[in-house]
Amino acid sequence: MLDSIVLGGGCFWCTEAVYEQVEGVVAVESGYSNGHVQNPTYEQVCSGTTGHAEVVRVQFDPDKVSLRQLLEVFFVVHDPTTLNLQGADKGTQYRSGIYVHSAAQKAVAREVLDEVNALHNGRVVTELLALDNYSRAEEEHQHYYARHPHQGYCAMVAAPKVQKFVKTFANLVRRG
Repeated sequence: MLDSIVLGGGCFWCTEAVYEQVEGVVAVESGYSNGHVQNPTYEQVCSGTTGHAEVVRVQFDPDKVSLRQLLEVFFVVHDPTTLNLQGADKGTQYRSGIYVHSAAQKAVAREVLDEVNALHNGRVVTELLALDNYSRAEEEHQHYYARHPHQGYCAMVAAPKVQKFVKTFANLVRRG
């Protein structure tokens, strides 16, 4: 039986690019969550007025990759200590967040979050909330890195995150 988790680690192009490389992940979708506007557009979210985070919904097979492993990847490929900031991307839409849909997910996320926070001397700003008001991003944002690997942002920002994942989690890299 498949499961899913929604994660906000800055720009969704970067986060999506990483999770598309993870063995056991069956689908990754860029979207917006935990804001107050129904079905916002990218332009609305980028304005910072909707309250949404740019996120990815990661659908995975827990028999092949655990939620804990997915969260460990999450905390390595983005900076959980910067509030509303990932690299040059600034704004509340780029906040670090884990958005869960069950008590079991929340318990695992809380455990991993506490461990990471201890490693960072209490500086982690990642929010842990119930998933709310999720909507899929426009088609042009889906699989963006896979379709545009040489585009400037992808080459300079997303590619190093993918490379960091591959180097750090060789055992989780999708085969074939």
